[in-house]
Amino acid sequence: MTTAEKILAELRTLPEAQAQEVLDFVGFLKSRLQRNKPVQQDVSAFDRFGAVYEWRFNRDELYDRKVLR
Repeated sequence: MTTAEKILAELRTLPEAQAQEVLDFVGFLKSRLQRNKPVQQDVSAFDRFGAVYEWRFNRDELYDRKVLR
């Protein structure tokens, strides 16, 4: 007998109110699994800047621009 079959057999013996609690608990477990999954972030939009921006800048060049004069 599988775990699911054992749970179903036990569930059939419960009153409706307690069966509803079991169903709520199953929903809680499923939502907790969803929260623990690692999020895959799409950073492909930033790939085109990879060769241009190297995560450092010259502060003097930053303030010495034609736009700011």
